[in-house]
Amino acid sequence: MRLSQFHLRTTKETPADADVVSQQLMLRAGMIRKLAVGLYTWSPLGLRVLRKVERIVREEMTAAGAIEMLMPSIQPRELWEETGRWEKFGGQLLKIKDRKDAWYAYGPTHEEVITDFARQELASYKQLPVNFFQIQTKFRDEIRPRFGVMRAREFLMKDAYSFHASDEDLAREYRNMVDTYGRIFTRLGLKFRAVFADTGAIGGSASHEFHVLADSGEDAIAFSTGSDYAANVELAEAVSPGTRPAAAETMRKVETPTQKTCEDVAVLMGIPLTRTVKSVALMGTDPASSDPSKRARFVLALVRGDHVVNEIKLSKLPGMSEYRLATEAEIREHLDASPGFLGPVSPARGIFIVADRSVAAMADFVVGANADGYHFAGVNFGRDLPEPDLVADIRNVVAGDPSPDGRGTLGIARGIEVGHVFQLGRKYAEAMKCTVLDETGRAITPAMGCYGIGVSRIVAAAIEQNFDANGIIWPDTIAPWQVAICVINPKNSPEVAAAAEALHRDLQDARVDAVLDDRGLRAGAMFADIELIGIPHRVVVSERGLAAGTFEYRHRRAAEAEQLDRDGVFARIAGAGAG
Repeated sequence: MRLSQFHLRTTKETPADADVVSQQLMLRAGMIRKLAVGLYTWSPLGLRVLRKVERIVREEMTAAGAIEMLMPSIQPRELWEETGRWEKFGGQLLKIKDRKDAWYAYGPTHEEVITDFARQELASYKQLPVNFFQIQTKFRDEIRPRFGVMRAREFLMKDAYSFHASDEDLAREYRNMVDTYGRIFTRLGLKFRAVFADTGAIGGSASHEFHVLADSGEDAIAFSTGSDYAANVELAEAVSPGTRPAAAETMRKVETPTQKTCEDVAVLMGIPLTRTVKSVALMGTDPASSDPSKRARFVLALVRGDHVVNEIKLSKLPGMSEYRLATEAEIREHLDASPGFLGPVSPARGIFIVADRSVAAMADFVVGANADGYHFAGVNFGRDLPEPDLVADIRNVVAGDPSPDGRGTLGIARGIEVGHVFQLGRKYAEAMKCTVLDETGRAITPAMGCYGIGVSRIVAAAIEQNFDANGIIWPDTIAPWQVAICVINPKNSPEVAAAAEALHRDLQDARVDAVLDDRGLRAGAMFADIELIGIPHRVVVSERGLAAGTFEYRHRRAAEAEQLDRDGVFARIAGAGAG
C-alpha cells in the first residue's frame, strides 16, 4: 500500500465536541467522521482497523465451533411481542413503519430472530448443541449518545446464540465462550478482565462482562488482589464484617441544626464517618399482601455513612423489583421529618427496615432522630430499636473490602465493557414455543446462551488503553498497518526511492502489513502523521542511512530511534509480534 494512493486526512486541532481521548484521536487521525448524533462514517483508515478486529473475532469464534450466519437488521414487531420486549425494551428500540403501516424494529439484538430461526430449523436433539454467530450492524437509540463510537447509536457487533438439550451442556458452551473471549482479547493485544455481571435487560441465570482496563472506563470493576476473582461493582458481594460488638454507650439526642449529611454530622461530633448510618427512604411493595391497594410499602434502607446504596442489589430483594425513592410528602407522612434527619429509631408502624450487613454489625452508631435538627448517638440494635426486618448486602464494595472468595482484598479499577456472555436458559425459547424432540420423542425446550462483542467499540477501547501525547499506539494485530516506511526526499533521490520500494516488497513478501509513505512530505509532518495514526513500527529510508548501509528504526513506544541493517529491522518487527 502507498500512502500517495490512499485517502488519509489528519488534523492538528482537537474537535471541541469530542469528550474522550479515543473520540479526539479518531477524529484527528481521520478514522471516523460524524454524520449525525451517534452516527459515524468509517474512513478507509478506520475501516482497516475495524476489519482487523472483526477478522480476529471471526477466526476465534469459528475455531471454537460456532457457525457464522447473517440475520436481517429489520425485525417484525410480532416477534418482539411474543417475548414481551416490544414495550419492555424501552426507548432504545427504534420502531419504524413500512408503506403498509406494519411495525418493525431496527435490531438492537437478535434473540427473537435467532429463536424464530431455531424453531423452524431445529427439530431433534441430534442437531444440538449448535452455536450460531453473526457480525452485523446494530442500532440502539441511546438517550445520550457520546464518546464517539464508544457509545454510538449505530455500531458493529458480533452476537452469537447457542442451543442445548440440557443445562449442563449450556454450562459447557458458556465456559467455552468465556475461554474463547479470553483468546480474542489476548490476540487483540488488550489488557482486560472477565468479571461477574448482572444479566440486565437480556436476562438469564449467569453473566460475565469483559472489560478493557482504562482510566476513562465508565464501569467500576472490583478485583481481588489475591485471586482471579473480579466482578462489576454493581454485583460484587460485600461480605459480612463479623460479629457485632457489645454496646458501650447510652443513646442520646444531639442537636445538629444544619448538619444533614453523614459527613457533616461526623465532623460536628468529632467521630469517624464509619460510625454513622445513612437512612434512605424508598417505596417498594409488600410481597405478602394480596390487596393491590395496600401493597405499597415504605422502606428505610440503612447503609454505613461512608458506603453507597447499590441499586441493583436492592432491586433483587423481595418487593423491591420496581422500587423508587420516596417523596418528601411520603417521608413526612411516615417519619414526620425532613430528609437529612431520618432514622430507624421509633419510626411509625408499617415501615420496613432493610439494613446492610455492615450496619447490622455496628454498635454505638449515629442516625437521624426523625426530628428536624437532631440526630441520635450511641444507638444499638436490640436495645434502642428492634433488629432490622431484613439484613442483606445492599451496598457497593469499596477498595480494601475482603474478597468474597476469601483470598485477598478488593481493589477497584475502571473498565470499558467490550463483551458480554449470558446463560439465557429457556426464557426466549419458552416464550416463542421453540422445542425439539429428545431421545424418547418427547418435545423439550432447549436452553440458550447469548454471547456478544462490541467490535466497533473495541477500536475506541484499544485507543483509550494505548495512546500518548503524539497520538494512538496500536497493538500490532489491529494497527491499520504494522510498519510505515517513511521516505526522505524521494523525488530528488532515485536511490532512496528504489531502496524504500525494495524494503516495502520484502516486508510484503514476509507477510508483514506495511505501508509506503511516498507522499513527499517534510520529515516532521510525515512523522507526526505516522505517530498520530499509531503505526507500531517506523522505518526511515534516507540518503545518509543508505550511505551507512542502515535504516532508522523506531518502535512507536520507544524514546529513541536505532540504526539497523535490513536483517536487524526484520528482527525487531518479528520480535514485537508483527508477523
